[in-house]
Amino acid sequence: MKPKYQVIIDEIKSHILSGSYTIGEQIPTESALQGIYKVSRQTVRKAILELSKEGFLRSEKGSGTYVSNHFRSKTGGTATNKTIGVITTYISDYIFPSIIRGIEGRLNEDNYSLLLASTNNDVAQEKKALEMMLSFGVDGLIIEPTKSNLYNPNIAYYLALKEQDVPFIMINAYYEELDVPFLCLDDVQSSYLATKELISKGHTQIGIIAKMDDLQGKFRMKGYIKALGEAKLRFHPEQVLSFDTETKPDLSTNLKKFLTDNRDALTGIICYNDEVGLEVVHVCRQLDISVPEHLSIIGQDNSYIAKNANIKLTTLTHPQEQMGRDAADWVIKKLQGKKDLRTNTYYPPVLMEGETVRALEVQRG
Repeated sequence: MKPKYQVIIDEIKSHILSGSYTIGEQIPTESALQGIYKVSRQTVRKAILELSKEGFLRSEKGSGTYVSNHFRSKTGGTATNKTIGVITTYISDYIFPSIIRGIEGRLNEDNYSLLLASTNNDVAQEKKALEMMLSFGVDGLIIEPTKSNLYNPNIAYYLALKEQDVPFIMINAYYEELDVPFLCLDDVQSSYLATKELISKGHTQIGIIAKMDDLQGKFRMKGYIKALGEAKLRFHPEQVLSFDTETKPDLSTNLKKFLTDNRDALTGIICYNDEVGLEVVHVCRQLDISVPEHLSIIGQDNSYIAKNANIKLTTLTHPQEQMGRDAADWVIKKLQGKKDLRTNTYYPPVLMEGETVRALEVQRG
């Protein structure tokens, strides 16, 4: 459990970094803070002293305590060594090492430092990461949004970045509430092409596994529905398995039920990504469902795990390293004062044929 003075420190910092308390604004008096936090005057003074040392507050004798921006000069990069912050949902998993490699490669060319944080797709951890970046005084930011298909309680921090003219760009997704620059795969097109591929091979009973707390999942579902509609195929709600960050650990168990229930109906499945695609392959083996003879599977993202699996997964491309490089390039150019930079980019996906799709034999009358 945190000491009481630390709770006060953390909350006042959050108010400052999110813009609730503006630079130069007077914070509540010691007496008011005592009442708010139900603590002694000594505890309040200890918190104010610590915040003053860190440059978040300054006290004027006989007047009060005011918000200071001195914390930025204490921690931020110098003119010769600018720092770009990078916040991703994950760091060491899946396609993220490739994205970070692209960012790092581009930053190194112009001698920028990199400050890295991850959120594990958790908004509380995103808040901490944003506060760390704002406290450090990064010159620019590259952000992969957390739970981008849900309301985000950290919007105030992004608005604070805008107000402070800290350039930032989002990758893989964006918050629809905010008008921000972003670099994304065309996720609608990715799932659309995947579904069209199965339809072209004679499949009419096609399911989808979608992660619905991220914008990518929403758009990949949209592409699937679009392709079914164009082919005049019915959308069957029972052929959809959705999951989110919290239920992802139960995916294997839920897949067993889903595949068992749809064993005689489904001939093909569009998967949220390669990780899910290979999990489907794994569960099919447990259930003695042969791939692709009885079930065709398409992943998405063309990840290293798809390339190195013991079955070559049919998948769609993702720009990965190029996206990272382009994001870093955008921030550097923005800091250099370049105008007319693109505010959004969609990378076109390309189908990569593998061993997990087969053509159905056409029944002839």
